[in-house]
Amino acid sequence: MHDRHTPRQNDEHLAHLRGRIDAMDAELAALLERRALVAAEVQRIKPVGYFAGRDRERERLLVERMVEHAPRLGPDRLAAIMDSVISAGLDVAQQEAARTR
Repeated sequence: MHDRHTPRQNDEHLAHLRGRIDAMDAELAALLERRALVAAEVQRIKPVGYFAGRDRERERLLVERMVEHAPRLGPDRLAAIMDSVISAGLDVAQQEAARTR
């Protein structure tokens, strides 16, 4: 037998799920900010930093490790996500470095 929910129950459940997503999005934003700060420090230390020093092999290995934790997303989706995360972090770090020169 299927569980039947009233429209009100569905609305409440939907609101609850969206609230969970909102909380996870806030956590994700904070993690991305922390990652960008650490990555900016790495860029300051590397002999060839920013976009010119991008290590595609390291990124490939990163995605392989991430697939173990997020198999539903798979390597292609995770590679696209991490490409965006890494590019955004490099862009911010490069802009900040240019401002402090």
